[in-house]
Amino acid sequence: MGQKLNVLIVEDHAIVCFALRALLDAQADIEVIGEASNGRDAIRLVTQLAPDLILMDLHMPDMNGIDAIAEIRRYRPKIPIVMLTFQKGEEYIRASLQAGANGYVLKDDPIAEILVAIRNVIAGKRYLSQSIVEQVANLLSEHDSSRNAASHWDTLTVRERQMLQLIAEGHTSKHIATHISRSVKTVDKHRANLMRKLDLHNVAALTQFAVKHDLIGAG
Repeated sequence: MGQKLNVLIVEDHAIVCFALRALLDAQADIEVIGEASNGRDAIRLVTQLAPDLILMDLHMPDMNGIDAIAEIRRYRPKIPIVMLTFQKGEEYIRASLQAGANGYVLKDDPIAEILVAIRNVIAGKRYLSQSIVEQVANLLSEHDSSRNAASHWDTLTVRERQMLQLIAEGHTSKHIATHISRSVKTVDKHRANLMRKLDLHNVAALTQFAVKHDLIGAG
């Protein structure tokens, strides 16, 4: 038997993570070498463990999967990454692929499709869930710029989305500053810039915006 495929699971729901590990560890040629519950920990573990493939959730605390992929791509540009999510919306599919995901699979797809996706992307192919193929075709064939107007993923930078997520999760400026190794003054400046850019005027409005656009989970 050849060398096993080392997989990092990034998933914030313990039960889902347990099920994914059981599925993958049952395969003779796959081994789960690590788990992370948010995008920031995923970035750290990619550096430490050097996995062959990442199975990435989209909505997670601290840092979402799309921004985590974008960060990972900066120093591991070719590592295969499969996005695994409940989100079927076009903007999430588009943002995931633009960030660098090689595959996009839905959590309510047949469980075997996860394995199909993994084996396809590790072979250098792109894999999309059969249930979103039509949506992706629409994205690729769409030339109407008005329909492709910038979404909140596009209008905010990666740093701004990270800041918005942390603010909406209720963290104080001091906590955020320590967490991202910046000064409290810098955090407050980012908050003011977000309010001006989004035309929102307080933290409650920022939080409502983040929840509405699924930058943080409602739960």
